[in-house]
Amino acid sequence: MPLDHPTVARAVVRQLEASRIREVANVGMGRSDVLPFWFGEPDQVTPSFIRDAAKAGLDDGDTFYTHNYGIPPLRAAIAAYLSALHQPIGADRIAVTSSGVSALMVLSQLIINPGDRVVAVTPLWPNVAEIPKILGAEVTRVALQFGHTWELDLQRLLDALTPDTRAVLLNSPNNPTGWVMPREQQEIVLAHCRRHGIWIVADDVYERLVYTDQPDAPQCAPSFLDIAAADDRLISSNSFSKSWLMTGWRLGWLAAPPALMTDIGKLIEYNTSCAPGFVQRAGVVAIERGDEIIGATVARYRAARDFLYQRLNALPGITAPRPKGAMYLFFRVDGVSDSLALCKQLVREAGLGLAPGNAFGPEGEGYVRWCFASSLERLEDGVQRLERFLSS
Repeated sequence: MPLDHPTVARAVVRQLEASRIREVANVGMGRSDVLPFWFGEPDQVTPSFIRDAAKAGLDDGDTFYTHNYGIPPLRAAIAAYLSALHQPIGADRIAVTSSGVSALMVLSQLIINPGDRVVAVTPLWPNVAEIPKILGAEVTRVALQFGHTWELDLQRLLDALTPDTRAVLLNSPNNPTGWVMPREQQEIVLAHCRRHGIWIVADDVYERLVYTDQPDAPQCAPSFLDIAAADDRLISSNSFSKSWLMTGWRLGWLAAPPALMTDIGKLIEYNTSCAPGFVQRAGVVAIERGDEIIGATVARYRAARDFLYQRLNALPGITAPRPKGAMYLFFRVDGVSDSLALCKQLVREAGLGLAPGNAFGPEGEGYVRWCFASSLERLEDGVQRLERFLSS
């Protein structure tokens, strides 16, 4: 019998871009001959002392609901961690979430209305740019400039941040380009957003993965948390995934103005209720004992970045800017007009899994992202596969 009412999702959901990174990965998942560099995750498992903390939690029976905001020891640990990196931040401003993605969804539900105008600095991990669209917002994109490194034309961003703008989305260090926003630009953007009442959404998940040329510089990217007042319209989202090698654990947090915390608790309740207790216990241990992990990870990634940067730029038709942070090289391939098709072909014919540039927005077309959170041996194998493919 014909249906008078079609069984379809809301129009804004149907119009969302499906993840093209996943589309490429689906071509090669299950194939043992494919080298996967498509996702943003390391080739190392989570350190044993973090895993042991979760096991101990399970052995203790920590399988019940926890507080919406997270267990007090974890909130206190995150607050102390952020205070040491930035400026004093109380645990009353911290909300634990079930992943960094969940943090982005909660904060978007908190401040974004249907029809709002949101500005995003791009290319950008698709989840950050698509979540506001789920809520009915319109996203205006301000593209980074391609060169020896990726850079922001600050005046273009300020021109886009008109008084009718609800929020600006900034991911620094950036996925996929490795761009890092300098402190001077952050100060100008913060002052501009204060004047116009614009929310700043800072995706800080890669803040510890920064590669400064100054050996005595702090191992943390410049952050709006360094310069903003507690009641500024700033929300920082973060995650345990990258700094502590915990991608599969799905644990994140928000740092927000005190006035928002009651409503954040409501949204966490209606999204996930709480993060698992035994996972949160692992998070406490990660923060308290994880500095050595972060130091070793940054050193390892710096060597991988430098190696891959040199190897890729030696290949014909490839131009790879040098990333200042994060864990990716986002490089141009001459003559490519469909990076999705290229990456699928690389999986099928070369056994090489990379992420298509157009997954990060139209300004990413013609580029490819390579996650270098890997051993030099695996990276060299991947480069050789790419080199054979390009010469065939």
